[in-house]
Amino acid sequence: MAGAAKDDSSREWVTVGTINGLYGVHGAVRLYSYMDDPAAILAFDRLWLVQDGQRQERRLTERERKGPRLVARLEGIEGRDQARALLGVALQVPRDALGQPEDDAFFWTDLVGLAVTTLDGVALGEVIDLLETGANDVLVVAGADRERLIPFTAEAVPEVDLERGQIRVDWDPDF
Repeated sequence: MAGAAKDDSSREWVTVGTINGLYGVHGAVRLYSYMDDPAAILAFDRLWLVQDGQRQERRLTERERKGPRLVARLEGIEGRDQARALLGVALQVPRDALGQPEDDAFFWTDLVGLAVTTLDGVALGEVIDLLETGANDVLVVAGADRERLIPFTAEAVPEVDLERGQIRVDWDPDF
């Protein structure tokens, strides 16, 4: 789902999207959603904007889908200039607002920072990001020697152990 830096505070928050555009002249913004169902971001009554290392709560005063666009008005944002200052800002919600992921599903934020080893115990590095490709998600694994892209499929990733902070992969370390 959402990619976010892994630190103690990020365990309580999940990044669900960003502000990626302006809509009209009265301060409405376009949202880019990281949710499986993009329009699900409009169901939140409040979003927390993360800007310059600070998290600020904002109530959604209006929200709607305009064709493929997701548009919202945020409490306290009254004009286009105020909205423009929010471009690129990450949108978060408390982790408990999302419930629990389904079996064999994970929040992306939980995977970032996990150590990745092969089934034979060869260390490949740690997950630094995930990519959505349409066919399947892809783990971006940074190792001492290079960066690897590993498909996040049951065949390539047979084990994810959040408790131990480790992912085991069926992957050739030379690939």
